[in-house]
Amino acid sequence: MAGTKLVALRARVILPGSQPAIEDGAVFLARGRVAAVGRWRDLRRKAPARTRDLGEVVLLPGLVNAHCHLDYTDMAGAIPPPRNFLDWIEAIIALKAAWDYSDYAQSWLHGAKQLLRSGCTTVADIEAVPELLPEVWTATPLRVLSFLELISVRRRQRPATLVRQAVRKIHELPKGRSRAALSPHALYTTNPELLKLARRMAHRARWPLTMHVAESGLEFGMFRNGRGAMFNWLRRNGRDMGDCGARSPVQQLAALKLLDPRFLAVHVNHLAPGDADLLARACAHVVHCPRSHAFFRHSPFPFGELHDAGVNLCLGTDSLASIGKDGRRKPELDLFAELRAFAAQQPGLSPEEFLDLVTRNAAAALGLRGKVGELTRRAHADLLVLRSDAAPEAAAEAVVHAAPEISGVMIGGEWAIEPEG
Repeated sequence: MAGTKLVALRARVILPGSQPAIEDGAVFLARGRVAAVGRWRDLRRKAPARTRDLGEVVLLPGLVNAHCHLDYTDMAGAIPPPRNFLDWIEAIIALKAAWDYSDYAQSWLHGAKQLLRSGCTTVADIEAVPELLPEVWTATPLRVLSFLELISVRRRQRPATLVRQAVRKIHELPKGRSRAALSPHALYTTNPELLKLARRMAHRARWPLTMHVAESGLEFGMFRNGRGAMFNWLRRNGRDMGDCGARSPVQQLAALKLLDPRFLAVHVNHLAPGDADLLARACAHVVHCPRSHAFFRHSPFPFGELHDAGVNLCLGTDSLASIGKDGRRKPELDLFAELRAFAAQQPGLSPEEFLDLVTRNAAAALGLRGKVGELTRRAHADLLVLRSDAAPEAAAEAVVHAAPEISGVMIGGEWAIEPEG
């Protein structure tokens, strides 16, 4: 379907993202992109011969997952809810030590399949095993932004070498639907030298940059107060602790000049006074992962403070190594499930604003505004088909609050999951 000829899809309701719900709507597609979207009665005179009526469905943009760890998908259910964040770190280090390349490759592919069948079409993935690339890219239709993870805890890990190796890997990767960028893991697993080098390379190449930021109270206390269990653990493991004790994590990032419109701060569960304004003034983005947040029993996510400051907020799935079981059933990567979990905790938004968290807001955070996460002219033809009898004015609310029945997924004008009929 992604050829040069115009094709059309009709649906009972379309939620374009950029405008209100459209009853009896149509989307015209050409060359893998959206050529037009609107009411069928307004577009029918220009309708191509290849027109498909999808029937009683809601059609909306493919979801955009702003933070994921596909490598760890098969760790689902392997780590019980920990007593504290350090216990989880030690548990996942032990799990990773027992895996080889094939374990990670299989886990990555399982995660990609889970995202696809749950309606995700674009994912920002933290890649801890860059050797998987580009082979895993070719095995999925997903748009993948692979952030190569950078960790430098011990003094013998030379930041310049780590960054140079990651950048060389990125330049060696083929250009296509998927691409790569850099992800210094977190403030506590890096150092100022590595962060400055990563910032410099990202700015030069115009790449987005993402980090885990202020995820735990232990991390927040380490940087702001220069003490605590994480401070002591990392000092014993050879980290230079000279950057601790003066600023909050967000303030530390601002001092290092990392906060800017291409920066994605993941988690941000703890804020010092003024931190939200720092993020907003820099036009940085924040990614919240609701089910992972619940798994660790973190203090309430400071949504109101960030939202009121004007920070662009979006959602991610995180990894299945940090999402609890549902009874005996292992969890799966599912951005709609994250959306429902968030809506249950933060009910104050409109349905359309909730959907923005996993579409337009997330696209903006990844530097893909107008390209994914909405059905507008020239956007990629990435869309979902959901079986639904909801009225147009209630369609967005139904999509947010009820587990959707996904009957079709399209990426780049090609059906990854083709609707029946």
